[in-house]
Amino acid sequence: MSTPDEQNTPTPEISVDPLDSFKPVTSDDSVWLSDEQKFAAAQNEIAALKEQLKDQQLRSLAEQENLRKRNSQEMQSAREFAAKDFAFSLLAVKDTLEMVLKDEQSTTQQIKMGVDMTLKNLAGAFERAKVKEVKADKAKFDPNLHQAISQIESSEAPGTVLQVFQKGYTMAERVLRPAMVAVAKAPEAASADAAQNSSTPPVEPQA
Repeated sequence: MSTPDEQNTPTPEISVDPLDSFKPVTSDDSVWLSDEQKFAAAQNEIAALKEQLKDQQLRSLAEQENLRKRNSQEMQSAREFAAKDFAFSLLAVKDTLEMVLKDEQSTTQQIKMGVDMTLKNLAGAFERAKVKEVKADKAKFDPNLHQAISQIESSEAPGTVLQVFQKGYTMAERVLRPAMVAVAKAPEAASADAAQNSSTPPVEPQA
């Protein structure tokens, strides 16, 4: 049962806005922003995105520059190492030559043996450096590998290398020096006969 005080206490009135039921339930305050405020907020967001993109571009450019420098340093180191390895291989060649020349009592046979040993050391150094001789003798003339300095009449097929004056070399499949060669050409008499036979009409036998 309620007390007399509770019966005499007036019930508080609760004010209810009838439009509250039509307001969307959301935590985004931008719904209630004006058009100017929305435009300003969009501009700020665009500016922030531009700054972020600019920072990413600068980072990307810096990474590319660092990669380029690193690759350049690695290539330079590789070239220096290759040159050092080749130079080290040539030291044995120099040692052998000095040894042969230093011994004044060497016989011709001993000198020949020393030169042969030197040539073998040099061939080994070339092999490690991927230096190879150009195949020329009896080969078909190749302007990429051979340099013709003369022609010789021969029964061999025209363009066949008949003589090598100076050997050619390649390094890692690239030409260091072309081989200087003489190539075959058809004999003048045979060429003249062939030309005459091709230009003179056949003679009909007389009855």
